[in-house]
Amino acid sequence: MVQRLDLRRLDISGGRTVMDKITESLLSEFSAEYGLAPLPESKRFEHFATHSVVRREHSETFDTNDLVVGDDNNSKGGGDTGIDAVAIIVNGNLIADIDEFREQAPNAAYLDVSFLLVQAETSSSFDSAKIGSFGFGCRDLFSEQPQLKRNQRISAVAEIVQEIYKYGSKFKKGNPTCKLYYVTTGKWTGEQTPEARISGVKSDLIATGLFKEVTFAPLGAEQIQELYRRTKNAVATDFTFISQVTVKPDIPNIEQAYFGFLPWSEFQKLIIDDSGNFMLRLFFDNVRDWQDYNPINDDIRTTLQSPAKSRFVLMNNGVTVIAKELTRTADKFHIEDYQIVNGCQTSHVLYDQRANLDETVTVPIRLINTKDENVARAIIKATNKQTVVTEEQFFALDEFPKTLEQFFASYPLAQRLYFERRDGQYISMTDIEKTRIITFSNMIRAFAAMFLNEPHRTTRNFAGLKAKVGSEIFSKTHRMEPYYVAALALYRIEFLFRNGKLESKYKPARYHILLALRLMIAGYVMPNVGANAMEPYCKKITDVLQDGWKSEEIITVAAQTVEKAASGNLNRDNIRTEPFTKAVIDEIGTN
Repeated sequence: MVQRLDLRRLDISGGRTVMDKITESLLSEFSAEYGLAPLPESKRFEHFATHSVVRREHSETFDTNDLVVGDDNNSKGGGDTGIDAVAIIVNGNLIADIDEFREQAPNAAYLDVSFLLVQAETSSSFDSAKIGSFGFGCRDLFSEQPQLKRNQRISAVAEIVQEIYKYGSKFKKGNPTCKLYYVTTGKWTGEQTPEARISGVKSDLIATGLFKEVTFAPLGAEQIQELYRRTKNAVATDFTFISQVTVKPDIPNIEQAYFGFLPWSEFQKLIIDDSGNFMLRLFFDNVRDWQDYNPINDDIRTTLQSPAKSRFVLMNNGVTVIAKELTRTADKFHIEDYQIVNGCQTSHVLYDQRANLDETVTVPIRLINTKDENVARAIIKATNKQTVVTEEQFFALDEFPKTLEQFFASYPLAQRLYFERRDGQYISMTDIEKTRIITFSNMIRAFAAMFLNEPHRTTRNFAGLKAKVGSEIFSKTHRMEPYYVAALALYRIEFLFRNGKLESKYKPARYHILLALRLMIAGYVMPNVGANAMEPYCKKITDVLQDGWKSEEIITVAAQTVEKAASGNLNRDNIRTEPFTKAVIDEIGTN
């Protein structure tokens, strides 16, 4: 009998597997939005799968270039140990650099760790041998005596892994979880051989004793399509709100408002996503970040661990939620695009203590529906006056970002960048190239590196930089131009990394390259950041960076200059120091 060819999936011109039209369309959309179109399809699919899978587990903005572990963007590089991407999430934060973890870990009361490992194949089959290789590579990643060759990026990930396990005493919620995702363009049918191979991979990882839980998800075209579509949606939830009263008076620009109480079983629907993850992005508009277990938060925890937890509703100031969309049907509420603007500390402790909670725990809540951002900001300011927050802090965390976003939007489309003052605000806008978005934290890093001469603090002492917000960063007196210039320079550098025009060895020094650019184009001596003279000073840099050819040329020279200052050693321990920053300045000169 002559075997029939499956003409639906055979590319006659090349004999390769053809991606289905829907996945191909979504991949093209994603590639255009994230500036990946020049890359081969296989590499783009790695980024696509990584974005879709990790976004399910981590709601804040991230760059897949920090997670994909191939040596280069133009081919399947060797040394990736059969893994395409690794995401490490610690206490809700995505860790892509060991210094980020070292800054966070010592002062953390506990460490809640998840490892996400991804293998993406454009093939339509779930190949048992490849599943086995993926599993072996994952186990080898966690081994102190690896058997497989490691490239630079896998070695960096393995270093983070080993550092995390040095803090095993802080695994108070149990050992880390390990989640494996094997993604193809086919359909998972649960065939016996691949299923057995998956079971073996899980058993091998569990046998290491390193994890409290190991999962392995085989994802076909339909599953990865659905995960990608979900990344486009604004945060939304449904809950039952029985114990509530409507605020009756007609309040200008407030569409609806309710005061009341939610039992834990309903309140958790506001702060925990479908995957069981705490949604940190909900607290972006909250002036005070999580303060860990200070005396106040420790008191909340003590109450929730005691028989007195039923009195929690009488002992807590409650939570304020502002939603842009609210639909009510009897006691059923649906809200979209919402933020928790007061109650960050309460929400964190409740989530942390969720194993101790039952229906006796009730949370006071204010629910406000408004599309007016001025009204929302006024509510934020008022509800955050319970503890001392200076006017400078309010301005830096609220007023300045709004003004900066508008300033960025004033540029022509070809030169426009987008300052993301609220996490995820541009995620559903398909007409925006996502690589042109600069996050809140990256804006702080880029500005501090370029205009405060502190690239060495962008990773190792980022907390120190954040402490300058309201004074030396995001100050009322500052002009907007330096922030745009810093964002544009970072965008140009990342573009060159993404397209393989700047070697990945320079990535640890990206913020020193920012400083070098300023020094080379405009000179060491600069006006005060708030002075009118800062505008022409910045224009010198902008004029160069807005020219694609000129910017590539000078960034390349700046990178080589930084490498020369480092005597060829771009290891983070060598360059992330104040003396090295001084060496870069000396290399270029202060004239």
